[in-house]
Amino acid sequence: MVEPGAFEVGRNLAVTPGGVVARDPVGEVLQYRPTTETVYERPVLIIPPCINRYYFLDLRPGRSFVEHAVGRGQQTFLLSWRNPTDDQGNWDLDTYAERVSAAIDTVREVTGSPDVNLVGFCAGGIIATALLNRFAATGDQRVHSVSYAVTLLDFSEPAPLFAFSQQSLVASVRHRSKRHGVITGRQMAAAFTWLRPDDLVFNYWVNNYLMGEPPQAFDILAWNADGTNLPAALHCQFLDMFEDNAFATPGAMSVLGAPLELGRITMPSFVVGAVADHLTPWKGCYRTTQLLGGESTFVLSASGHIASLVNPPGNPKAHYWTGGSPGPDPDVWLGQAQRQPGSWWEAWSDWVTVRAGQEQPAPDHLGSATNPVLDPAPGRYVRDLPATSVSEKGAARWAT
Repeated sequence: MVEPGAFEVGRNLAVTPGGVVARDPVGEVLQYRPTTETVYERPVLIIPPCINRYYFLDLRPGRSFVEHAVGRGQQTFLLSWRNPTDDQGNWDLDTYAERVSAAIDTVREVTGSPDVNLVGFCAGGIIATALLNRFAATGDQRVHSVSYAVTLLDFSEPAPLFAFSQQSLVASVRHRSKRHGVITGRQMAAAFTWLRPDDLVFNYWVNNYLMGEPPQAFDILAWNADGTNLPAALHCQFLDMFEDNAFATPGAMSVLGAPLELGRITMPSFVVGAVADHLTPWKGCYRTTQLLGGESTFVLSASGHIASLVNPPGNPKAHYWTGGSPGPDPDVWLGQAQRQPGSWWEAWSDWVTVRAGQEQPAPDHLGSATNPVLDPAPGRYVRDLPATSVSEKGAARWAT
């Protein structure tokens, strides 16, 4: 799909300056260097999906959500997931939610803030919500607000993904996942690719193979080809959500010992759907505003699942819709919404800034004495590198 060798993580992909300030066997916490003289006191922690690599959020200069957030004065942190092997096949929602909880503590320690603003993208929003449900059950107030982008918590909305919903097929996939310990990145990519065969299969068969034309150098497709594995335990939980809508059904699932009751999550939420999304239909994303118990803001972006996320300001074709308080019917909301030029990133930045606290001088270094810089961004896990072969002292000097 893309010209080999045209892109490389750390060379022309994922190049926003920063450093790894924490690492454990599940994930790394990246802190990004401020580019403004002042920053807001309450930091942002981004939770990407564990189904693929995080750097679609830091694709290239001018096409990076991370770069945009930093440029708006947000103290920006991101959790980079490790690519699991069959040895990690038992990792489940508890494993990932616990890692997010630890990342929140890292961010709080580095910044001195008592709480954070959380942002979950796609499946990262599912993981974040599982943790927030636990926080709500125990009175934990370490998260001030939550934002979602193309995240489905309610799987009742029809979608092309339901082409794979036959009971025998789901049972077969579940058995294969348990047998091998992981669903491989190649298998995951094939499933998503065949949802749009005209665009993602036969287009390349005709142009590249039959016509002999070289593939384009396109950054999103380079990212798309850089797949990751999914541990069997988490995959089976995702299948439960898919088959039985278990995540949105009160009490049907438990994470970290807390039965899911999403209505008790009462913090402010910002929810983004994409009008042409074939994986997480926007009306399904809209349902999040009705499932959570707090005040919600909904924004509908133009374009599809990933293109809506790699959507920087300045694109003359970019637009999105905003409206009033979201009620039960998404069509009613859309009928009253107003089309806005530009990127939903701007609407999110305005929303989160109101909830980010006071401005303060930007820190002159990354990390802290407790959580020093271990490696420069983009880190090791995004490139499947071992975590033991770099001089931490030298890396810290480079990043700071």
